Amino acid sequence: MCVLEEKSEADPIGGMFVYHEQRHFSRSSLFSLQFNITGGSFRVLLLMSILDRYLLRNFIEPFLLAIGAFLGIWLIFDLSDHGADFLRNGASPQQVGMFYLLQLPQILLIALPIAILLALLFCCTRMSRSNEIISMLSSGRSLGRVLMPLFMVGVAMSMLCLWLNYKLAPRAESAKRASLEDIRRSKGKETARDQVNGHLFRDRLSGRTWFVKRLRPSSSVMEGVQILQQDEKGNIVRKWYAAKAVHDPVTHRWTLQRGMIVDLNANGEVLHIDNFEEQGQRFLENWLETPWRIASSRLDAQQLTTPELKEYLANNYDFPEVQLAPFRTALSDRWSLPWSCLVVVFIAAPLSIVFSRRGNLSSAGLAILLFFFLLMCRSLFLALGKAGRLSPELAAWMPLGIFFLIGTFLFWLRSGNRDVGSLFLRKA
Repeated sequence: MCVLEEKSEADPIGGMFVYHEQRHFSRSSLFSLQFNITGGSFRVLLLMSILDRYLLRNFIEPFLLAIGAFLGIWLIFDLSDHGADFLRNGASPQQVGMFYLLQLPQILLIALPIAILLALLFCCTRMSRSNEIISMLSSGRSLGRVLMPLFMVGVAMSMLCLWLNYKLAPRAESAKRASLEDIRRSKGKETARDQVNGHLFRDRLSGRTWFVKRLRPSSSVMEGVQILQQDEKGNIVRKWYAAKAVHDPVTHRWTLQRGMIVDLNANGEVLHIDNFEEQGQRFLENWLETPWRIASSRLDAQQLTTPELKEYLANNYDFPEVQLAPFRTALSDRWSLPWSCLVVVFIAAPLSIVFSRRGNLSSAGLAILLFFFLLMCRSLFLALGKAGRLSPELAAWMPLGIFFLIGTFLFWLRSGNRDVGSLFLRKA
């Protein structure tokens, strides 16, 4: 139950109202959220009854056990893969702990929907078998009100996954490689985590082609740079060579160090050479290319954070649609994937509530089957989106929408004291 109270400092009646509500719901748990809005202060009071707390307690215990079991199994398998590297390189406990801590957001993103599914099946099935769900319904509560705490858990877990999937989880794989490289090299913080070697980049707007020996997207320095300028007919008219190129993000100026500039005619004949290999430097003004834009064409969409995906799409809008499709699909998936926790609640909660002993196993099996169908549909639709066969929004949201409708239908059936099997029974 939720009570919205408007309260100002000069209004003592608000405090009396809160006291009255607390006294009226003396057997309830009271949670208060207060925030300021222009014109007054608002407080949202969330009232949780004893039945809500009891249902949550029965859910949280198997949920935490499922999370712990999933993390334990993952840790055992990962130690079998990397344990030899830790021992061989003399990794300290702090390094090993950081290695697994950086991977935790990605693992939690996978484990939370599974843990919610298993915990719901265990909790609601056990309470159904002991007629506790029937007692709650007999007290005058609707099925939706009985399951409201579980729906709120689904929303809370979706918010947690949304936070994890914004930056932490996409960085987990590259952070894992960086930590492993640190352990193997026994060096400091400087690693080749985001280094790109032997990179080719074509800027279609300016007609320039970049060959870079070594660069990092997070750095403004590139090594071993060769730039080719082409005219409208595709003829190379100028070449830049530099041992090092430094970009100034404020003035958008490139500084070429130790290199040369070669001017050519349409036939490829050399017209002029500006040699500064020994000393000096040359400046390139108002070029739109940046180290991030040059390196981003080699980056994996799944390992980019949400801000990085937005930056990639903004900087490389001139790329072909087929090349941008994986990044647009990945960006849409960043927002849709976390809501799978709530969809799992809508699917599993109605199926885990059974009123006969015969339906326990079949309902649990159907819930698990639907969950794996959800995973398969997500993979299929995302593959279609990355290939450009489906719009990114549909590829990311359609599987969740379909299974959310399935869960809503199952909830409607259970609210009418019917199950899926009743749909196939012929009337006498």
